[in-house]
Amino acid sequence: MLNDTITYAERALYLTLLELAQQQPSAYEWLTRLPTWLNDIKDKANYAHAPAYQASVARLPTLTVNNVDLNSDVLTIEANLSESQRKQTMALLKQLMPWRKGPFQIGGQIENQIDSGQNEDQQAAPILIDTEWHSDWKWQRVTPHLGDLKGRRVLDVGGGSGYHGWRMAGAGADTVIIIDPSCLFYHQFMAIRHFVGAADSYRTHYIPVPLEALPEHSQLFDTVFSMGVLYHRQSPFEHLQQLKGQLVKGGELVLETLVIEGDANTVLVPHDRYAQMNNVYFLPSVAALTGWLEKAGFSEVRCVDVATTSIDEQRKTEWMTYHSLADFLDPNDTSKTLEGYPAPMRATLIAKK
Repeated sequence: MLNDTITYAERALYLTLLELAQQQPSAYEWLTRLPTWLNDIKDKANYAHAPAYQASVARLPTLTVNNVDLNSDVLTIEANLSESQRKQTMALLKQLMPWRKGPFQIGGQIENQIDSGQNEDQQAAPILIDTEWHSDWKWQRVTPHLGDLKGRRVLDVGGGSGYHGWRMAGAGADTVIIIDPSCLFYHQFMAIRHFVGAADSYRTHYIPVPLEALPEHSQLFDTVFSMGVLYHRQSPFEHLQQLKGQLVKGGELVLETLVIEGDANTVLVPHDRYAQMNNVYFLPSVAALTGWLEKAGFSEVRCVDVATTSIDEQRKTEWMTYHSLADFLDPNDTSKTLEGYPAPMRATLIAKK
């Protein structure tokens, strides 16, 4: 029997935007574009794998969920999981590989299963989706410096599978809208949504589009996150202006991106690839990035964290079997990429509109 998880989630998104439009007329433009956005991501002409991804989500079994913890580093969905359900769920979730942002766990706690005296046929071990990235580590670095998210409307730009968006909801955000144009990531989010169900009161939503597809100057969000996106933009100032246009006056921007060491005039523009990525354009110093934000009209700019990415934070796993960070660094000097540039270092800056 197929589930209707995607249909129900998209209906909840529509109702959220409809309610928002009654308070903020600029949201009506979002409603106008929503059908096209949602239809395009399922169109096989646009995404050859879309029908297969949809089928994988639709075939996920319905579990008895006992608790959903959106505040756990491993986003945990405690549920009764038989061995047959485990095998079915594992097979379907692996059809949505590679899983890059997480981690997630589906199933009950092993300790609880032992204590209850249930045998293996009745209750199987939990499924741990051990993603390429320890996205929980980034959240741990960022969250102590955030303004209170309780009651706020939040936009997560380039949100991947939605891990950080779920954590934002767990932190009390009134509404979270994740955007990312990836067909795969959209369906990974829907797979997790299937098991989360209504545990978040449907406060967490996903629109499969890039930032530039949104109506300009919507000014709908109290907090906007852009984490791991800026260095992929050919025009970083345009990206900053687009982020600013989505914020209410006085709203907070959380910007995380690759940086290099240097002064206010230091910016690295990789000639070809950077850490084997061919879509990396600008890596500023923290001082230069601060100047960019101020030039874009932001105020109260502060750098709250700088961290070198380790091969423990980003690595190959059972759920992401392709090359990862260890393969992109100089084997003789891990302080450098294969191309000879400084190894990935990420900074988080927070600013006000």
